[in-house]
Amino acid sequence: MQAEQSVPELVKGTENATESDTPEIPAAHSGTPVTAAAPEPGPRRRGRTALLIAAGLVLGAVAGTVTGYAVQYDREPTPLPPLAQQSIDTPPPVAPNAGTTRRSINANRWTKAEEDIDKMLVDAPSGADVAFSGAQSTDEYAADYYDKPSAGIGALIRDRVRRNASNQWKEGRGTYVEIRLSQYRDRTGAASFQRGMGYMSKADMAGNNGKDLPGVPKDFGHMWIYSKPGHARVVARRGDIVMDIIYTNADGRVDEGALLDLAKRQWERL
Repeated sequence: MQAEQSVPELVKGTENATESDTPEIPAAHSGTPVTAAAPEPGPRRRGRTALLIAAGLVLGAVAGTVTGYAVQYDREPTPLPPLAQQSIDTPPPVAPNAGTTRRSINANRWTKAEEDIDKMLVDAPSGADVAFSGAQSTDEYAADYYDKPSAGIGALIRDRVRRNASNQWKEGRGTYVEIRLSQYRDRTGAASFQRGMGYMSKADMAGNNGKDLPGVPKDFGHMWIYSKPGHARVVARRGDIVMDIIYTNADGRVDEGALLDLAKRQWERL
């Protein structure tokens, strides 16, 4: 029958269909090799060079230190220069007796600041009328010095005041001088007292910023000549001791030279 196809024709038709469905591969140009695309490089690791440099510096420093110690270890020690004072005279030890005091026991550690504070006060001039001279308790000092003693004694206690002394006299027709010394447990209290002098620039006090005290390190001494005639003040500290000099002249003038000389002598006594 014509409608029927032979087996070879069916197979041939199948092969033709298969070949037509397969995509054609373009032929390579003759003489040109086909190569695969190279992969893209990954991100570079950073910090490795800096780490190596830092490690090298550390190792170099350690090696240099060890080498230096090794060299010095085998050397003879360099002798120190001789002392200017080969021996220090000290009092011989004695057995305690009725005259033994805290000062005699600690004689080698006693300093100038440990003396009786009233002995550090300069003497009043010859012929002056001395109103008071000696040590004062904290409450006596506050009552004599502050306009509001209750507030004043609180400030002294907060600053850990240790002891006080004053010398007050009148000389001539109307020159009044008050010298007050206050010793604190440490320098912090003395510095706190001096920092509190900021009120001196007010109109009802000196009315000016004053000036540094000659011969005293900067910020450790100050002098004020009041706008009000005949009044002046000096405040200075040395270590844990504060000196406060109040000068008043009824004639309305201030002998600045005499005041500076008095302040210098009192400063040296500290």
